[in-house]
Amino acid sequence: MKKTQTGFTLIELIVVIVILGILAAVALPRFVDLAGEAGDGAAQGTAGALSSATSLNYAQFIASNGARGTNIISGTTTCAALPALLSGGALPNDISIVTPTNVITCANPAGAGGTNTTACMVAHARGRTTAGFPVTVICTS
Repeated sequence: MKKTQTGFTLIELIVVIVILGILAAVALPRFVDLAGEAGDGAAQGTAGALSSATSLNYAQFIASNGARGTNIISGTTTCAALPALLSGGALPNDISIVTPTNVITCANPAGAGGTNTTACMVAHARGRTTAGFPVTVICTS
């Protein structure tokens, strides 16, 4: 009775290794620069969180006749005041307001209930977009 050996030949193993090498060479550049895209995603998420925080702040301020919430005054308040509206009162690591000294001026209507979508921009330190992503701010007065 003759025993037959089973397994892969050397040529089959080399072909598999070459195919894996080609796939790695094609796929690797795609994944190398994901940090920039991830940073932009984090900045967009933070911009959305700040926009929601200003909406909640406005609702709380109006519902309590100014007794609760933070007063965001059109023409006076700067973008640097917005992180205080977040839980914990600060922005996440590596995220900053690109335009902290910009004054928020709300329109449509002017003042209370008005919005500003151009003054405050948020960016991530490792993001691709250095100009930042806009925060929609709702003024309380």
